Amino acid sequence: MSDDIWVLGTSMTKFQRYKDRDLIDLGADAAIAALEDAGATMADMGLLACGNLNQANAMVGQRIAKQIGQTGLPIYNVANACATGATAFRTAYLAIKAGEADMALAIGAEQMGKQGLLGAANRARKDEKVFEPNGRYGAVMQVEGVIGTGLMPGVFAQAGMEYAYEHDGVGFEQFAKVAYKNHLNSVRNPLAQYQKEFSLEEVMGAEMISYPNTLLMCCPTGDGAAAAVLVSGERLKSLSAEQRRRAVKVSASIMTSDPWTPNAQVQPDVNTLTRTAAQKAYETAGVAPSDLGLVELHDCFATAELIHYDNLMLCEPGGAGEFIDSGGPYRDGATPVNVSGGLLSKGHPLGATGIANIFEVTTHLRGEAGDRQVEGATVGLTHVIGLGSACAVHILEKSAL
Repeated sequence: MSDDIWVLGTSMTKFQRYKDRDLIDLGADAAIAALEDAGATMADMGLLACGNLNQANAMVGQRIAKQIGQTGLPIYNVANACATGATAFRTAYLAIKAGEADMALAIGAEQMGKQGLLGAANRARKDEKVFEPNGRYGAVMQVEGVIGTGLMPGVFAQAGMEYAYEHDGVGFEQFAKVAYKNHLNSVRNPLAQYQKEFSLEEVMGAEMISYPNTLLMCCPTGDGAAAAVLVSGERLKSLSAEQRRRAVKVSASIMTSDPWTPNAQVQPDVNTLTRTAAQKAYETAGVAPSDLGLVELHDCFATAELIHYDNLMLCEPGGAGEFIDSGGPYRDGATPVNVSGGLLSKGHPLGATGIANIFEVTTHLRGEAGDRQVEGATVGLTHVIGLGSACAVHILEKSAL
């Protein structure tokens, strides 16, 4: 069993809509770049873990291996909603932890195009006249929008409004400030799908999608890939001084799913599994929220980011509104959040997001983030949540070797 696991190399493609690159091209581009960044080759890899949703039944990992180098290594294809990329990363992490490999490659890739709203089944046909119990729950009609919603804008709008109802100082403006901040950050990130600043008034005045989330408070779909090379501490000791200097320690890798809660029978509970994962991660890594130099969290909607300030314990309980009003999550604030532009600007190719977050934090801890660099960052956290639900939290630390 290996004690310490390190990120040796990482990369991501620019997130956008690609007409001349398919899913395998994108995954291969990210993988090759991560291997080059690590100073390693496919011959060094003891395992490949690949995350993808839209082609989850199509052996994506093996198809990428055909393009970057087939060595006969074990390949795992994983799918876990928006946590898919983080699950691939954790698969590689666990393989090294178990001693099955001393170096592994994790890839997350997705090609979504302009896919539109995600979640919820289609409504029944208008000409449907038979009302007989059907399906797992014996429903006689489509209940989407009647008993809760499975559409993502509605799910996260409801979660945000519940938080605003329960806590003072949270309203439309506080949610909009999240989007204002992330669009502002995106201008410094050349890999973001959109790199445009919007005023707070423009954010609040955009088309309303699901109150309080306007269009500019919702993440876009798109295409992209990210990859990471992981290595055991023992193997790392045998590598060059430069490789050791740039290596970033994985101090905690935690995944959770939904516990039973009464409200979750109607609307997904995005809070409990996130808070549980964060608590376990801090305990495992031996760090406190105040130690974090930056955070990349799952801002699929502006409301999601704000409530996760609280879930990740970046603010006092109930204090997410005050946290954003005080500038706490801004680039120069107490705990910079989503300096990449977040999903709201960077984009959200589902299978790639979890590893893209790790790429971002790793790049800052190495001091290689250029114009968007958070100076002095030595500890970072990544968070992603896939409804259904799966939550992954990783804590990364700057090399002490």
